[in-house]
Amino acid sequence: MKLYISPGACSLSPHIVLREAGLDFELEKVDLVSKLTAGGVDFKTINPKGYVPTLMLDDGQILTEGPAIVQYLADLVPATHLAPVLGSMERYRLMEWLNFITAELHKGYSPLFNPKMPAEAKTIARETLAAKIAIVAAQLRTTSYITGETFSVADAYLFTVLRWSAHVDVDLSHWPEVQAFLKHVAARPAVHAALVAEGLIKIAA
Repeated sequence: MKLYISPGACSLSPHIVLREAGLDFELEKVDLVSKLTAGGVDFKTINPKGYVPTLMLDDGQILTEGPAIVQYLADLVPATHLAPVLGSMERYRLMEWLNFITAELHKGYSPLFNPKMPAEAKTIARETLAAKIAIVAAQLRTTSYITGETFSVADAYLFTVLRWSAHVDVDLSHWPEVQAFLKHVAARPAVHAALVAEGLIKIAA
């Protein structure tokens, strides 16, 4: 399999899941401005949507959209328990959180990365986002991970999105539970390896 990524973008989520699942894979970076892959290929010929994450399967099929990709990967290695069994109520709870993260959090951060967005609009976006993060914090007061006591693909996505806070002036100090979650997840070996591979943290020489 090959995962097309942009370092630090939402493609970090399936990257983490690939490592957590112990699957064999390749990474290829994509310049999201020029729409060229590191190999010089027009990325839109691979994914017409033009954004990451994009997963190329061994048979050449293309799978897009992060929540779909991470569930697919988890189901390849069910013994890792990265996603509950299909058809179970626990699986629907996972989907519930994945939908919340993608629709309310991920999209909530998007305006803050837009240089054309007026300052007043960004202030409103931060206020709206804070209300959504508070929902996450309330859940994390009672559980180690977002769906319970087991790390899941939803945590990989949540970790990825919340990491953006430092880059767009979203203050997480109001929610110590969220800060503790980020520190806890970052300490996982697979997560650390993904961060290093994307150049998001440096290893001392």
